[in-house]
Amino acid sequence: MILVHGLAGNLNHFTYAMTSLLAPQFRVIALDRPGSGYSLRHVKTQTCLEDQAAMIWDFLDGIGVTKPLLVGHSLGGAIVLEMALQRPDAPAALALLSPATQPQPEVSKILQPFVLKPPWLLCALVHIIISPAARLLQQRIMQRAFAPEPVPNKFLINGGGILTWRPKAFISASSDLTGTRSDLKHLAARYGTDLRAPGAILFGEEDPILCPAHHGVPMENYGYALSLLPKRGHMIPLTAPEACVAFIKDIAERSGLRGTVD
Repeated sequence: MILVHGLAGNLNHFTYAMTSLLAPQFRVIALDRPGSGYSLRHVKTQTCLEDQAAMIWDFLDGIGVTKPLLVGHSLGGAIVLEMALQRPDAPAALALLSPATQPQPEVSKILQPFVLKPPWLLCALVHIIISPAARLLQQRIMQRAFAPEPVPNKFLINGGGILTWRPKAFISASSDLTGTRSDLKHLAARYGTDLRAPGAILFGEEDPILCPAHHGVPMENYGYALSLLPKRGHMIPLTAPEACVAFIKDIAERSGLRGTVD
């Protein structure tokens, strides 16, 4: 089982609570995408969905993982969808948590601080102004990201929240946002022909970042049933880990993946 985090996230979004619930039954691999968490992003590394998906497939090939259950949160949902389109028969199933699945004309107000270009100006502003200012405002930004739910206890440390404000991570998140927005149009256009892996979608009903009606409902046309968690927001891997794990286990069961117990 492969867990792929979203924009400005890192693997700690899953290790905060979910991995310990999944590990007794499944082999679980949570990873940092390049430039996120403690990982590095080389200057020439592309930020498009196609390249990020291909990099993860190369990693899985290298460690001998076949027929994985792919779990993606937020932008990670778009990446695992791209993975499924690149190799239509390779994934066993997809479990999409608050995923970005469709193009949208406007960036959420919460994500506006990441919309910065050109690259040289972005680097200068992040190191001089934006990252220090963001640290001063991080409580307000986190509250908006988690709304309508409270920010989980110890999120900054145990959930990896503090890593978002590292200048390199901030720059990578900005590059991801600007570099993948146009990709979603091409991604959505291929669902009808290349999306063969089974799966489903789980959203917080009051998600303030990605609208369930926009990103969830259209996927029902391709066999991806949408479930909603009442009074939940966007960050359900951290705020509703038990519900996310039950959702994933249900997909695994319906896909014939019972897991193994060591």
